[in-house]
Amino acid sequence: VLRDDFRQNPSDVMVAVGEPAVMECQPPRGHPEPTISWKKDGSPLDDKDERITIRGGKLMITYTRKNDAGKYVCVGTNMVGERESEVAELTVL
Repeated sequence: VLRDDFRQNPSDVMVAVGEPAVMECQPPRGHPEPTISWKKDGSPLDDKDERITIRGGKLMITYTRKNDAGKYVCVGTNMVGERESEVAELTVL
């Protein structure tokens, strides 16, 4: 089972260069419980970047850079399929 509605969609975030940015997401309820990943501008987010942490649905970027700005989507996935959240924009000033 994987429901359609996200319990929490990410919100737009505005930060200055060098500040941390946090986006929160709670995926739809599902069985098995969906795993969370993030996309930036339509492509899977590179979590090999040591500045990026995904924990419990939260996307945390320490020391934001200009090129972190963009449109982010939270993706909940289980064996039934995947659901994408609404788009949240990260603006880096």
